[in-house]
Amino acid sequence: MTLPLETMRPSQLRLLVLTPDYTDFLWLNALLAGDPEISPDVTWCPDLIDCDDLIRNASFDVIVWDCVFHGGSEPSFLQYLAVSSNDKPVLALSAERPEERAPELLASGAGDYISRQTLDHWNFRRAVKCLWYREQLAESAHGQLGREVATGFINRDLFFDRLQQALLRAERGRYRLALLHLNIDDFRSINESFGYQKSDQLMIKLAERLRHSLRRVDSLMRIGGDELAIIVEKVEDSLDITQIIRKVVASLDDPVTVDGQNVVVSASLGVATYPEAGDSPENLLRRANRAMFEAKRDPGTSYRFYDRQLHISAGYQLRLEADLRNALRGKELELFYQPRIDLATEEVRGVECLLRWHHPERGLVGPDEFIPVAERSGLIVPIGYWVIEQACKRLQESAKMGFPGLVFAVNLSFRQFHDRKMTETIFRIIFNANVDTSLLELELTESAMMHDPEYAQRCLRELNQLGISFALDDFGTGFSSLSNLQHLPISLVKIDKSFVQELGQSADAEHIIRAIISLAHSLQISVVAEGVETEGQLEFLRQQHCDEIQGYYYARPMPWTDLVQFLNKRGEAACLQQ
Repeated sequence: MTLPLETMRPSQLRLLVLTPDYTDFLWLNALLAGDPEISPDVTWCPDLIDCDDLIRNASFDVIVWDCVFHGGSEPSFLQYLAVSSNDKPVLALSAERPEERAPELLASGAGDYISRQTLDHWNFRRAVKCLWYREQLAESAHGQLGREVATGFINRDLFFDRLQQALLRAERGRYRLALLHLNIDDFRSINESFGYQKSDQLMIKLAERLRHSLRRVDSLMRIGGDELAIIVEKVEDSLDITQIIRKVVASLDDPVTVDGQNVVVSASLGVATYPEAGDSPENLLRRANRAMFEAKRDPGTSYRFYDRQLHISAGYQLRLEADLRNALRGKELELFYQPRIDLATEEVRGVECLLRWHHPERGLVGPDEFIPVAERSGLIVPIGYWVIEQACKRLQESAKMGFPGLVFAVNLSFRQFHDRKMTETIFRIIFNANVDTSLLELELTESAMMHDPEYAQRCLRELNQLGISFALDDFGTGFSSLSNLQHLPISLVKIDKSFVQELGQSADAEHIIRAIISLAHSLQISVVAEGVETEGQLEFLRQQHCDEIQGYYYARPMPWTDLVQFLNKRGEAACLQQ
């Protein structure tokens, strides 16, 4: 059923004219004057500062935009207008002929284009009215579903009321509050592809998914066609905010099914906190919105804080995480290798593969800085598989170079055991590399097996059947070491460097090391001591019949080319001694 136009549009057209020239504004206003069908209420905006306030605090049906009026690039400004005005139609004006400018501007989001060369009373009125009527028809096309969604789900006034109440609670309780402003990227294309009803369904599904990742105290509301706002109350520190943001970002990783099709969605997220970024709903939303537009400069799902200096910890952690995602793709990661020396023969028995990150701006980032970020975000899982692939590649090369018995040890993060396809993935890597699996050793800590001990034990046994050996790292620092030695296929334990470095200073450290070596040998398990730096430490470990040592006394971690030189020199020295 088609509704009469009178029921589909208000009685007066509300028009915003964006042009820096007052004479042009008067001219455009005069072209519309006297039309009884639209009775326009025309507002003039001459600069960008007023533009933002007008669009956010007033309501307009059509925006007339002089193309010389923008803050950077025309496509970016059109995107800003679409987001800020809730997709109100934009009529673009410029001096060029339509065939020269219209395709580009329409593709960037303009609703229509008129050249000043053909601008007259008839053309201007026609273009404005067509956009206005088209908008009313589109709103009508939402149907009953659109109206139901708008009721209670899209409610900007209710959002401002909730935010005001949350701010009052934060003020009384003297705690911080964060506002997250989330905008779906390129939502116009989704609307055009699926229509308004399906796009609303997509927003509802996204909102439901996000709700599951939030705390009970947090509020989620849809405040625009492509906008969601999250009020995060009772923020203790920056870590609280980063955890919420990380969950929000993770919620957007998987496609959303709309009308039987999987839609990949990305979003830009702006964050503003009380009291640092403002103490009123309007200021907080405006500043979160500005941060969101900053985030749009980055590809894919991204996030920015309104004031990075006030959130240096959270902002740095999140930026490091985003950079780490790019590092894996951009070949910025590299393996260093630290030799393990057999104490009886002083030969290199193996190497531990240690991850390093060559950041394009920060230089060499140490593992103590980025590994915790990788583990918290889950990036350690794909990074861990990459490390195993690289180790297998070097294992192949070492055999061809004349070092056929060299063991390559790789650290296995506790996060790997969250991946239910871990065994299958490692098997595929080894199969493709076609290496001697007895020379691949996976190092794990006791915490790696605490998440799901039964699953961890099953994985280790399956991998052990392939010929892979396992080392228990940081031995002596946990609570379940003896149990693990008894029930898991462990062939080697590594004495934590904290004990080794106490040698000569603590009698307790000497007793502990003696006990570890004696216990391991009684179970037919080899022992490696980490962190050996002095002659005294080396002699004590030799007297206790420790099998291997690893530390700066012999070699620091080094790149592959340096390791090859180190191995060749050790080989030459051995030949000279013979």
